[in-house]
Amino acid sequence: MSSPSPAVPTAASVPSPTAPTSPAISVPSAPAVSARVGSAPSALSGPTVAELLDFVRRTAEDTALVASLPLDPEGRTWVRLDGPGGSEAWLIGWPPGTGTGWHDHADSVGAFTTAAGALKEHSLAVRLPTDGWKTLELNDGVDRSRELAAGQGRAFGQNHVHEVLNESDSVHAVSVHAYYPPLPRIRRFSRTGAVLRLEQTERPEDWQ
Repeated sequence: MSSPSPAVPTAASVPSPTAPTSPAISVPSAPAVSARVGSAPSALSGPTVAELLDFVRRTAEDTALVASLPLDPEGRTWVRLDGPGGSEAWLIGWPPGTGTGWHDHADSVGAFTTAAGALKEHSLAVRLPTDGWKTLELNDGVDRSRELAAGQGRAFGQNHVHEVLNESDSVHAVSVHAYYPPLPRIRRFSRTGAVLRLEQTERPEDWQ
């Protein structure tokens, strides 16, 4: 999505939820943001994160499907796919130098795999409050980064905060993403140093 920033596509701005303007809140680091691969969220009866990861990996190996995605040098492109067990899935093209910006996927779990080119993911090992905030101060040591070459992917749990980038100067990247339940919303953030600010919340009608 996110990315869609499913990550999801860039969409029209939606007003952010009303939130207090009190001083920044310090957020402790969490032991793990990503759901353990092979486990299912207790509140969900759909596919596990392992099943989502298996789906995006198998789909990324479909060279004809990957090659069919229209690529645009000016911006990301995407096609919605049928994901397993009622999940939401996307095939996304990333021109050189593009990215999602910081965002999360609310109560959805997900997975994505690079099908062509390479992507980089920056993530935060924190548990964010669900609602009722505007600015948060992050503790030291919460940043994580990983390179995802073609064929490499990852799964993640609810409220996973990350950004995904194609840092290449010349090569398009293509990736496959899946989320369950289908994304109810995406929160988008800006970041300055240790300060994370909620900028807007997007709903499905903004990217479908």
